[in-house]
Amino acid sequence: MEPALYLLPVTLGDTPIERVLPAYNQEIIAGIRHFIVEDVRSARRFLKKVDREADIDAMTFYPLNKHTSPADIAGYLRPLLEGQAMGVISEAGCPAVADPGADVVAIAQQRGLKVVPLVGPSSIILSVMASGFNGQSFAFNGYLPIEPAERAKKLKQLEQRVYAEHQTQLFIETPYRNNRMMEDILRNCRPQTKLCVAANITCEGEYIRTLSVKDWQGRLPDLTKIPCIFLLYK
Repeated sequence: MEPALYLLPVTLGDTPIERVLPAYNQEIIAGIRHFIVEDVRSARRFLKKVDREADIDAMTFYPLNKHTSPADIAGYLRPLLEGQAMGVISEAGCPAVADPGADVVAIAQQRGLKVVPLVGPSSIILSVMASGFNGQSFAFNGYLPIEPAERAKKLKQLEQRVYAEHQTQLFIETPYRNNRMMEDILRNCRPQTKLCVAANITCEGEYIRTLSVKDWQGRLPDLTKIPCIFLLYK
């Protein structure tokens, strides 16, 4: 197996592996013993899901999150420098996309190390596909401000970009605040602006719906504690 930093997508929820990941990914994972992961517990569960016979205790896990220092991140790549394959695993979806894995990928690129992205589910791409919005130009904005006035200001800025640049705007919220986000969107955006709500993508209970802000009034779904992504367009 070629030594490289393999970017290993995971399921977006309890979706069966075979529904969203190619068999090739499983072959690659079987040859890796060193994993850089956003969350060790979820990574171990994912690897057991891929292969029930996998010897998890023989693997080495390097935690990579907002608390990991740049010095630690740089040191994580030592096995790769010694000729061993390494994998990067996010908590959900594709590593290095809206994910701290991007930091270690940047270091690998700076050092001229081979980086191999594997195919897997991305809530960002899947939601754009299903929204009916502009897929030629779109921007993912991560989390919006929590403070009400700042959030309202940001929503209006994103909506302005929709109309000025014809660009789809995507953002997320902590699941337990999804309902408040919906209320804030309806309060601050124009009645004719289109809003797509994409929840539980690829999972049981998947919900993807596009309506105008005006038409969403009075028919808001309960999105409490559900992984969700919001999209705005005109």
